[in-house]
Amino acid sequence: MERMARVTTALTGRTMFCHLDAPANAISVCRDAAQVVVAGRNIFKIYSMEEDHFVEKMNLRVGRRPSLNFSCADVVWHQMDDNLLATAATNGVVVTWNLGKPSRNKQDQLFTEHKRTVNKVCFHPTEVYMLLSGSQDGYMKCFDLRKKDSASTFSGQSESVRDVQFSIRDYFTFAATFENGNVQLWDIRRPDRCERMFTAHNGPVFCCDWHPEDRGWLATGGRDKMVKVWDMNTNRAKEIYCVQTIASVARVKWRPERKYHIGTCSMMVDHNIYVWDVRRPFIPFATFEEHKDVTTGIIWRHMHDPYFLLSGSKDSTLYQHIFRDARRPIDRANPEGLCYGLFGDLAFAAKESLISSSSSSSSHDSNRKPYDRRHPIFFLRKPDPTEQFENISSGLSVFEAGGGDMGWFVATAERYALAGRPLAELCDHNANVARDLNRWQVAQTWTMLRIIYCSPGTVPSANLNHSLGKSGSTLPLLNSFNLKELPSGIVGESRLEHSKGDSRTDSILMDPAAINNDENEETEGSDVPADYLLGDVEGDEDELYMMDQEQPHTEEQEYVLPQEGFPLRHEIMDNPSALDHLQEKAESPHVSGNEAETVSLTPVESFSLIAISHSLYENRLPSDFFSPTVRDMLCFYAEQGDVQMAASVLIVLGERIRKEIDEQTQEHWFTSYIDLLQRFKLWNVSNQVIKLSTCSSINCLNQASTTLHVNCSNCKRPMSNKGWICDRCRQCASMCAVCHHVVKGLFVWCQGCCHGGHLQHIMNWMQNNSHCPAGCGHLCEYS
Repeated sequence: MERMARVTTALTGRTMFCHLDAPANAISVCRDAAQVVVAGRNIFKIYSMEEDHFVEKMNLRVGRRPSLNFSCADVVWHQMDDNLLATAATNGVVVTWNLGKPSRNKQDQLFTEHKRTVNKVCFHPTEVYMLLSGSQDGYMKCFDLRKKDSASTFSGQSESVRDVQFSIRDYFTFAATFENGNVQLWDIRRPDRCERMFTAHNGPVFCCDWHPEDRGWLATGGRDKMVKVWDMNTNRAKEIYCVQTIASVARVKWRPERKYHIGTCSMMVDHNIYVWDVRRPFIPFATFEEHKDVTTGIIWRHMHDPYFLLSGSKDSTLYQHIFRDARRPIDRANPEGLCYGLFGDLAFAAKESLISSSSSSSSHDSNRKPYDRRHPIFFLRKPDPTEQFENISSGLSVFEAGGGDMGWFVATAERYALAGRPLAELCDHNANVARDLNRWQVAQTWTMLRIIYCSPGTVPSANLNHSLGKSGSTLPLLNSFNLKELPSGIVGESRLEHSKGDSRTDSILMDPAAINNDENEETEGSDVPADYLLGDVEGDEDELYMMDQEQPHTEEQEYVLPQEGFPLRHEIMDNPSALDHLQEKAESPHVSGNEAETVSLTPVESFSLIAISHSLYENRLPSDFFSPTVRDMLCFYAEQGDVQMAASVLIVLGERIRKEIDEQTQEHWFTSYIDLLQRFKLWNVSNQVIKLSTCSSINCLNQASTTLHVNCSNCKRPMSNKGWICDRCRQCASMCAVCHHVVKGLFVWCQGCCHGGHLQHIMNWMQNNSHCPAGCGHLCEYS
């Protein structure tokens, strides 16, 4: 503690910065924390740190045309010799610099054994002449500065080495990180193989740092946006802490004198520097937000001072950060939180003061009802005196949803039919499924979709305005509709085709069996609704002509046409000859269009129209006419949270409705539905939805390649993909315990003893036996 006090007293200053000539790639400080070196592709300078500003002391980039040896990817200052620097050049050269040289060029030694860019250099913490480097060529080299070549070479069997760090507490050990996600521990005395290797991250590991106090702690950062702390004291590396950041982690540095604090900066997107307490990984302990571009290097000014942090950035600035000026995100954190549970429960967290105030106010409010199961259940979090963080007391309210059973969702997903049958059968089947689950609105929707898209004899929209007298067409009927409310396509004008009077007659003269047939007449109280003739008229329902045999017309209707050049019509006589007369009028080439339409509206008493029982839109409206309505229906279900219905209809209708909905909306519906299916572990249904999806971005989800990592059942080592024989023990990896042949298809094994074999063989064995067929004595169970 006395040593710490001396260091803290010696280091004084404030938050300050200076502009650099070019972006910095790395920085390092000397042993006495008085100077800092900044290195980059186009900069290599040393600055001294005064009370309130930086002062440039030396420019190491000399010469008229500096070579690539001055283009630095990393720099390190020896912590035992103030005159010794080392840089990693982008051309694969490792360079040492002697600041004690009297000449302008301080370059001392060049090591050119690496073939590609050197990513990292590191001095041994106690050995003056030992230098370690890691390169893009996959090799690590240990140099003895008293010689002109490397003392030993370490091969990581990987494409690229991103970082190397000597252990502070263990003299012979160093760690190396790789782009394949692995971390390796090496002993400098054994360059032939690593002591330990483990997969630390899902993707490249960009950095690592040994804890200055705890011998076995190693921190790593990778492209997966995570910082992980590993305990290396155990036989296998154990992850003890994990911090989730918002961008790829480029640098990690443990904070001096603070066991659980670590500083990080990102490789892209995020420009800030964060100091985390690994015990609270969800929010940073402190944040420095001064840089305007990506931070490329961070280092604590002194190994025993936790209050001064130096950083370099691509914005060509060098900063000294004082910890008292850092922002504390916890002070700006929102103390309220809201979250929905899988079964509809709602959790709400808020300040204790807010909860207590609401409770006190409720006690004075006599009208407020007491809490029951539909109201929140309170959980009050009390401060923990052993915790090192600032405590904020909070209360958690849980609203339990009534009727939260999601069995209908699972049953619907498992029973729905989405493909493999005609559209009509799919709609009927799904309607029955919904009806069985008491989802009446969904069932009615499927029934309506069947009527719209599956009615026989549907004609294209081009035929909407054709003559009512077309051959083979049936006169559509109206029931309880107002013609004023119908679209113009339904009540459009119909024109006579002079050359097709016969077909016109056919459409007027109905089935003779219907004429004067009392069984087909409509009677009061009949289940068959009254049918009306459809023509070019306006009026209410009561004004239309209804055929009622029980109440014959007592008065003959006289049709008076407008007087603009049209003669008065003759009276329609109440006798059967009226049909012949109408037929002659229809066949006459001199009948005007209006006359023909009026003829079609004339009531005929001698026969009934009840024999026409087809649906209204069967031969008149195409399915495309209803596409906007179906689209609105799908949006309605999606907004109500029923993405199951929206996605299922999209799959069943396919191209019939796909063009009506934009690709992004479809992708959102399918993604939401697939996520729900996977939460309920409906993997088969989820794969079926992915396969049948109408969205191309969803179809590719189950087409991505799958990698199986197989270990040998004998030596337990990973196997290569070259065959069925293990490269190490030369034994067949997948032997059937029953037939003793290699299993090249479906393999089943016991998770207890790891023995297995062909699926059918194991099933047959387990029907009569309970012990393992391999003879190990394990009681295997097949379910």
